[in-house]
Amino acid sequence: MRILGLDYGSRRIGVAICDELGMTAQGLATITRKNREADLEQIAGFVRRYAVEKIVIGYPLRLDGSEGIQCGKINRFVRRLEDRFSLPVIRRDETLSTKEAEEILSQRGVRREKRREVIDRVAAAIVLQGYLDTLPRGARDEGAQNR
Repeated sequence: MRILGLDYGSRRIGVAICDELGMTAQGLATITRKNREADLEQIAGFVRRYAVEKIVIGYPLRLDGSEGIQCGKINRFVRRLEDRFSLPVIRRDETLSTKEAEEILSQRGVRREKRREVIDRVAAAIVLQGYLDTLPRGARDEGAQNR
């Protein structure tokens, strides 16, 4: 089962994909936002190319677990994704995922200018990997057998 991960932001959308076994996530691309239709069309390209069956999107809960203003924007975007692709869209807490991505890139010696280019896709991979890690082992094996 191929699952697409998204880190939705006001300027960019980070995109990640999992392997065919649903075990590991890797950053795929960063979409520079233009308008709703252009953004959705770029995502549609990934959905088609990878035969995506599910989308996981980062959901920016506050540290106390409550929803902030950005959650409303994500909810509207989730409705558009569901309408456009008729796929399940899972909201996954992304608290501190960008900070974690920043730390990973810093530890790996990625220059600050380059970090800006890849931070969103790394954050999307972190969100997606967090989701994959919650799946029961049998669910992953089932997905591999149904290919």
